[in-house]
Amino acid sequence: MVPKIQEDLRQEFITETLPSRTFRMQEDQKIIAGMADGLQAVKQAVFLILNVERYEWLIYSWNYGMEWEGLIGQPVDFCIPEIERRVREALLQDDRIVAVEDFTFQVDQRKVLARFTVNSIFGSLKMEKEVVA
Repeated sequence: MVPKIQEDLRQEFITETLPSRTFRMQEDQKIIAGMADGLQAVKQAVFLILNVERYEWLIYSWNYGMEWEGLIGQPVDFCIPEIERRVREALLQDDRIVAVEDFTFQVDQRKVLARFTVNSIFGSLKMEKEVVA
């Protein structure tokens, strides 16, 4: 027999979005200096998510990163819809990102250049990522 939950034991939970403030990467100088917030922090998060192989590093959650390895050696016509699905799946793990859309692909032999728009709670970003299939 399962006991009934008393009404006074139930609690209401309030969810709250954490600030997006983080350390700022300066890619051109290869240093981390200063702070980034808002749209700049989301752009940096997208860059990091797309450049970390999912399940490879113990310091990251299994929800973080991209699964690129499974695309290596696959036909380009298989890779294009998979890239779109995997990019969308990886980026939507971040609660600041609302949608990933407007994918376009440019194929040059075994290289696929994916361009897409990331819509966040702070605004939209145009991003791109090149994949060697």
